Amino acid sequence: MTNTLHRYGNADSFRDDIIVFAICSRGKNDEGALEKLRKFLEMAIPFKPVNLGDARHGGCLRPSTDMDPTSHWNRDMTPDLDAVVKGLDAPTTVAAVFDNRTAAEEFFKAVKQADLGMSINISTDVDTAEEICLNAGTPRHSVGYSLGFEGKTELLPNSQVLELSTMCGHGMVSHSMAKKMIDWVKEGRRTPAEAATYMTRFCSCGVFNPARAARVLESSRSKTK
Repeated sequence: MTNTLHRYGNADSFRDDIIVFAICSRGKNDEGALEKLRKFLEMAIPFKPVNLGDARHGGCLRPSTDMDPTSHWNRDMTPDLDAVVKGLDAPTTVAAVFDNRTAAEEFFKAVKQADLGMSINISTDVDTAEEICLNAGTPRHSVGYSLGFEGKTELLPNSQVLELSTMCGHGMVSHSMAKKMIDWVKEGRRTPAEAATYMTRFCSCGVFNPARAARVLESSRSKTK
């Protein structure tokens, strides 16, 4: 079970959305875990993740208290991966988010080779996750399935809003925020990449995927549902 389990979409929609987690267990393997988790994050950087984060401080794009009315037009949009590594100050869940399978698979192989002694979780469609494990020479231990939404699904937002908002498993990217970004892109007020970075900042654990978000926003230009 992870906070990414309920990302909305069919299997193909996760072709550019693969998350690799590392976490220790309190009282079991948490001795020296901080340095091991930091090493996990450092190892991810050469494989060019689109987001990197820890559950205490967030991802490589974060909110700021230093704002003024012009900030949205001149704000630095550069992801700061090193800040995530340096800011890790206690054992927690850490994650690297990739927009392509090759990078995710090579990183997973490197993590296996490093043998950090942490629990490693891959979150994407089940077939891809299992193939990544097998190609790295390790069978998967277990699998978690999301059974989707039940009940009055007609009251849910449209599929594009759900694909965006559910990328933050803690619910920090609201449906209204996602819809606003879709509207701004349609109106030409922001590019898909700019709108994606806005939403990324709200994800408190750093697992929001700005590459997938930009793709969804781009596709929304010509769709209404």
